[in-house]
Amino acid sequence: MANSTLARFLGDTPLRVLVRLVFMSFIVGVVMAALGIEPTDIVRSIVEFFQNIYEMGFAAIDKALRYFLLGAIVVVPIWLIIRISKAGRS
Repeated sequence: MANSTLARFLGDTPLRVLVRLVFMSFIVGVVMAALGIEPTDIVRSIVEFFQNIYEMGFAAIDKALRYFLLGAIVVVPIWLIIRISKAGRS
């Protein structure tokens, strides 16, 4: 019973999911190595991102709010149009 729940959550049996993840990880690793990207570069970028947000303080909050409003100006009207057009069909 627990195995079927796990399989349903994973989308397949755990062993098959593991094999797919290992294969995809290998392929992505080869591509990243060809591009000269190291795992430490990714971790360093993530750490620097959060450090920059911390160092910017309230400026980061202001910038994030501006990004949110800029995106909302585009996303909300599109969402509203889609909802209205779907309501007309039912």
